[in-house]
Amino acid sequence: MGVLEGRVAIVTGAARGVGAGIARAFAKEGARVVVVDLDEEGAAGVVAELTPYAEALALRCDIRDSAQVDACVASVVARFGSVDVLVNNAIDAVSARFEETTDDELDRVLDTGPKATLYFMRACFAHLRDSGYGGRVINLRSGSEPQGLAGFGAYVASKAAVAGLTRVAAREWGRHGITVNNLAPFVLSEGARSYFDERPEELEKIILKTMSVPRLGDAEHDVGRAAVYLAGPDASYVTGVTLSVDGGGSFFS
Repeated sequence: MGVLEGRVAIVTGAARGVGAGIARAFAKEGARVVVVDLDEEGAAGVVAELTPYAEALALRCDIRDSAQVDACVASVVARFGSVDVLVNNAIDAVSARFEETTDDELDRVLDTGPKATLYFMRACFAHLRDSGYGGRVINLRSGSEPQGLAGFGAYVASKAAVAGLTRVAAREWGRHGITVNNLAPFVLSEGARSYFDERPEELEKIILKTMSVPRLGDAEHDVGRAAVYLAGPDASYVTGVTLSVDGGGSFFS
């Protein structure tokens, strides 16, 4: 029996990358996983991978729209009866120099970052509170915050805001049996790969050479397993923290 047997987990942005890796790790530990993404085809493909291990469901949701988020969570509860774990992974990351960042780019990153994170947490609160396992929220943070990574001003601001929401929710929701933590991984998303493909010297000299374990992380076996820990029974006394899964590339104080 897996350590997440019986739990219902929502993972946003899970059609690919880190979200898909977390979904795979959860399913292999027995969780029923809801793959939330705008990419219906990609989400369905991940669900097909998960079903040999556990029941899974793909849901399309524009996380910028709080009404769609509420409807998404309601659909999960109608299907599975509860929400025990929420992973806020999805974000529309953009890269642009600080002075060249447009209003639209800033809105996109903030709408899909802290605002969507709050929407999902708010929609899931009552179900997490009533979870028989103890509710778990895992928000995705980034090592780009302490690094002040050039070219990602809006993204860094968005992730810093998510970290603030995590701290407040950890304070408020701990009394309801809900833990709220951050994961800060280093796995190259498609967007990040595109950025570094144009700047290979930055990946090698600025990032890989600053890491204590100089390799790229694996979405399932590195990040997903860390998420399993935070979602499972061994982390019931851990809240309000940031767990870096980035080979020692960043240290959060």
